[in-house]
Amino acid sequence: MSDFTALPDLAVRSNRAAVVAASDESFEERENLIHPWEPKFSPETFGTKGQEYDGWETRRRRNEPGNDWAIIRLGMPGRIRGVVIDTAWFKGNYPPFASVQACRVSGYPTVAELDSAEWVEVVEKSPLTGDAKHEFPVDSDGVFTHVRLTMFPDGGIARIRVHGDVVPDPALLIGLTVDLAALENGARTLGCSNMFYSAPDNMLAPGLARNQSEGWETGRRRDDGNDWAVLALAAQGVPELIEIDTTNLVFNAPAEVRLRAIDLPDGAPVPPADDPAWFDLLPTTAVQPDTPHRIRLGAESRRPATHARVDIYPDGGIARLRILGSLTAAGENTLNTRWS
Repeated sequence: MSDFTALPDLAVRSNRAAVVAASDESFEERENLIHPWEPKFSPETFGTKGQEYDGWETRRRRNEPGNDWAIIRLGMPGRIRGVVIDTAWFKGNYPPFASVQACRVSGYPTVAELDSAEWVEVVEKSPLTGDAKHEFPVDSDGVFTHVRLTMFPDGGIARIRVHGDVVPDPALLIGLTVDLAALENGARTLGCSNMFYSAPDNMLAPGLARNQSEGWETGRRRDDGNDWAVLALAAQGVPELIEIDTTNLVFNAPAEVRLRAIDLPDGAPVPPADDPAWFDLLPTTAVQPDTPHRIRLGAESRRPATHARVDIYPDGGIARLRILGSLTAAGENTLNTRWS
């Protein structure tokens, strides 16, 4: 897989994306395009419109001009680094070509307003094959809020994945208490010791985890070490309250958790765990399974920070990690620069 597929999916339903319009969905609904799970298929499951597919499928165009399209509102605006168009299970009814355009429209535009927006091609018209994932790296520095998938002329596509760097609208964050560790605000995990069961970005995702798979969970350790993850905060901010949520982790929660932070200049490498510049937000503390732990920080911990490190002892999982606080003037400037 390409490197860009490790970046957040800006167009997945679990990150609050939506398919707001489509030219046609005679066979299968447009909303299937952004389901978070891998496409499923059960042979010989025939409904009144034919074989059922876990994807978006349009009718056959005969002498009718034009092509089919679907517009997706990204759940998190950002810079697109790559697109995956997946034709899984569509073997005789996939489109031969597809393209992707993107636009940036603030607020909550109607479909008519999107139609008149300035669309930029991020994936040119490209050939597709059946039952395959097609990866398209994107070279664009624009910040986008919507994408338009066009297939030529018709057929079925199971999923579209739009991977990129989250760039939040600073107008929604500046001057407020915000979650400095939220994926939707631009935070990201930079590394971890283990992600055998699920990726650490999951614990920064919007909403609540519905099951164990929607958090971060490591394999069982058989040594004397412990598992950890390092994350870049949305921007420089002052933490004031943290939440370590072990919901759904009834037997797989860690025994203890430690949370530290550090303030680094732009572009500086993250130092190792034993660097004295790290300071405690939460010293090593016992946690309970299947429980959201909310902890207000003391004055000594309310200091500017750009990165955080969570250590779990010895292993296990965290459903969600929240670091609530306020942006510094430097953090506000960072967000304004990214958005512009």
